[in-house]
Amino acid sequence: MKNLVWAVFALAVVSCQQQKIGYVDNIKLMDEYQEKIDVEAEFKTKAEALTKKRDSISQAFQMEAQAFQQKAQNLSQQKAQEEYGLMQQKGQQIGQQLQMEDQQLQAAGQTQMDSVVSKVKKEIEAYGKANNYQYILGGGDGGSVLYGNEADDLTDEIVKILNDKYKK
Repeated sequence: MKNLVWAVFALAVVSCQQQKIGYVDNIKLMDEYQEKIDVEAEFKTKAEALTKKRDSISQAFQMEAQAFQQKAQNLSQQKAQEEYGLMQQKGQQIGQQLQMEDQQLQAAGQTQMDSVVSKVKKEIEAYGKANNYQYILGGGDGGSVLYGNEADDLTDEIVKILNDKYKK
């Protein structure tokens, strides 16, 4: 009888010690998360618009530089050098302005992407707590899961939750 009590106690301790562990394929999750897809598309559109602006400004400046070269032939050497200096200064200002706009776009895109990653982490944490997981590991390239049972893969469930919340 005493052995039976110890056996039941040992079984209870072992069952309490089992931990519920799942994993998420980070790359698949982010590739299928609609908000991340939308953020990337928005960034790409803004980057393309900036590229068109840059090309347009560069083309206009090149035309202005060509006109200056023709005009400079009829100017004195001193006057031509002065105007050439002004053209260089203008070119540098245009370059700095475009570089600043590019940096602002990059920073805004990074801020948006950081926000998306933060939402994903919070949702994974909430899912883990709600479903009594002790650990949810990150898989995919560079992840910590080298192998996982497919039954423990939570990626599709998390993607569905994220996309459903994003649609609202």
